[in-house]
Parts: sequence; C-alpha cells; structure tokens
Amino acid sequence: MKGNPIKASMIPSIFTLANLLCGFLALILVIEKYYTIAAAMILLSVLLDSLDGKVARRLSVSSDFGKELDSLSDLVSFGVAPAILTYQAILYPLQSDYVKYIGLSIAAFFALCGAVRLARFNMLNITTHFVGVPITFAGGLLALLMLFRNMLPWYIYPVSMVILAFLMVSTFKVAKLGK
Repeated sequence: MKGNPIKASMIPSIFTLANLLCGFLALILVIEKYYTIAAAMILLSVLLDSLDGKVARRLSVSSDFGKELDSLSDLVSFGVAPAILTYQAILYPLQSDYVKYIGLSIAAFFALCGAVRLARFNMLNITTHFVGVPITFAGGLLALLMLFRNMLPWYIYPVSMVILAFLMVSTFKVAKLGK
C-alpha cells in the first residue's frame, strides 16, 4: 500500500468520532440501567473533546467540517446523554407522575439549550472567549454529579440542569482555558 492511509487532517475527526461514540454508548448504558458507567462514558467524552481541538490546532488542520462534526458530537455527548441519564436515573424513578413530567421537561430544556448554545457558538466564531457556559462543561458537570447520586438529594439534579441550561444560553463571557 502506497502512502499513509490516515491523513493528518483525519486525526482530529477520529477523536471527535470517539467522543460521539462515547455519547452514544452512554445512551445505550442508560437504557441498560448502568448509570455510573454511562456517566463515566460522558466524562471520557470530555477528555476526547478537549483533544480533538488541540490536535487540529497542533497539526494545523482545522476545518469547517471538523467544527460541525464536533458540534454534532457535543450535542449527543453533553446535551442529550446527560439529560437522558439524569432523567432516567434520578427523575423517572420518582413516584409522582407530575414530577416525572416536570423532570422530562427539564431534561428536554437542558438538551435544547445545549443545541442553541452550540449553534450560537458556531455562528459567532469568537476565539478569545466563550459566550455562555460551554456545553462540555455543563454536560460533564451533570455526569460528575451522577457519580454522587447516592449521596446527594434528588432535587439537586433538576435544579442543576435548569441553572446550567440558562448559563449555556446566557451572554456571560467565559474565559477559554488551555488553548
């Protein structure tokens, strides 16, 4: 075989797809009721998400395709997966149907705000800071809290989801760390 089968421009996308795979696996693990492992998969996605951008900048292969793929992966791994994990592990088991429906609404709100945050991020293309809390932080924090679900009261989770959802779509300037 002639040449290198993996081009340098593909390497960041491999990390991004690994991020997406972890988010997908987290969703499957939620269905199977392996909540702690699902949370760990989301946290692994955080690591992979931090690597794809660093690798792209290091190799000077940033692209619009990579940016869009990253946002789609982030929506699954840090918007949908943490929302469904929190709903299924914490809110769904509650006895009251009323609380379940409120929990479902909060989970959907979190995921939708994450989508809006990512779309705004791509549109603004600001390189000096973030506008609003990054979805990676919000979803990663929910996953981290899930590791302590037996020690924290249940209401911490929906309150955290609402606060984080609003912070994602806020206009607060958030410093970029670890460029």
